[in-house]
This record gives sequence, structure tokens and C-alpha cells, in this order.
Amino acid sequence: MDIDFKKYVADVPDFPEPGVLFRDISPLMLDGKAYGAATDEIVDYAKSRGAEMIAGPEARGFIVGCPVAYKLGVGFAPARKKGKLPRETVSVSYELEYGQASLWMQKDAVKPGQKVLVVDDLMATGGTLAATIKLVEKLGGIVVGTAFLIELKDLHGRDKIKGYDMFTLMQY
Repeated sequence: MDIDFKKYVADVPDFPEPGVLFRDISPLMLDGKAYGAATDEIVDYAKSRGAEMIAGPEARGFIVGCPVAYKLGVGFAPARKKGKLPRETVSVSYELEYGQASLWMQKDAVKPGQKVLVVDDLMATGGTLAATIKLVEKLGGIVVGTAFLIELKDLHGRDKIKGYDMFTLMQY
């Protein structure tokens, strides 16, 4: 199935603030065939990398990663914001444009030596992705690749994840 996935991304100017062009994946998710085809593309990539587990950051990483994990028949390890996970966790802090943020993962989410694909909807500056990779590695997992629906090339997120394989469906 050959789909132009960009037809399923809505451009929303001045959101969440003036001067920002937001790439909205809602139209993609609303179309079952397009959403399924996008998921299948990432599944094929995950298989090629030998992924045994999928990990993704809150919240849109769940939207992309969970169907991939389901289709592969593997688990999904969520990276969440503080206070969202009920059992023992590990955390990583990272820099945002104006401040700092943290992500948390339960200590038993990834097994040592497990091959993990990190998935999210969008690669922008790479901060959230780098933090998710650090969490997986802190737990002893091996990051075999990263996958996204969209990459915003002008924000140079790849620079923060040098040495990790990256797959994207669309680039802007």
C-alpha cells in the first residue's frame, strides 16, 4: 500500500504559541487505513532491528508505540511524567527550551539485554527521545533503533541521538 502520509497531517499555524507551525497527526489517526499503514511501516522497521520491546514517552508515544507492540506481540514500556507510575521507578531529567523536565519508567519495564525500539509521534529537538533512551539504557536495555511518524529536520534532533538508528515516515 503506497500512501502519501503527509496528506493525513494537518498544519496548525500559531499553535501552541505564535510563530509555531504545529503538525497535527489527528487526521492520520482518524483514518483506519492510513493509521494502520503507518503502524505497519514502523512494525516492519522494528522487525528489521530485532526489537523485543517497544518504549515510548507520554502521551503520543503511546499512540504510536502501543499498536506497534501489539502487532509485534511484544510489550510496551511507557516513559511517564512524575507521579504517574505506582511502583519503583528510575528517572532521567532533561533540558527543555525554558526549563527542565523529567521522565520516569518502572524498574521492571525493561529487562537487561532486551532489545528495545523507542517510538514517538514526532522528532523535534530530541530532548524527550534522548531521555527515553537514557531510561531504557539505565535499566540495561539495548536501544536497537528509534521510530517516528514525523521528523522536523530544521530542529536538528538527530544531533542528540548520534549513534542510534532512526526511522521516520515523514520529514518536514
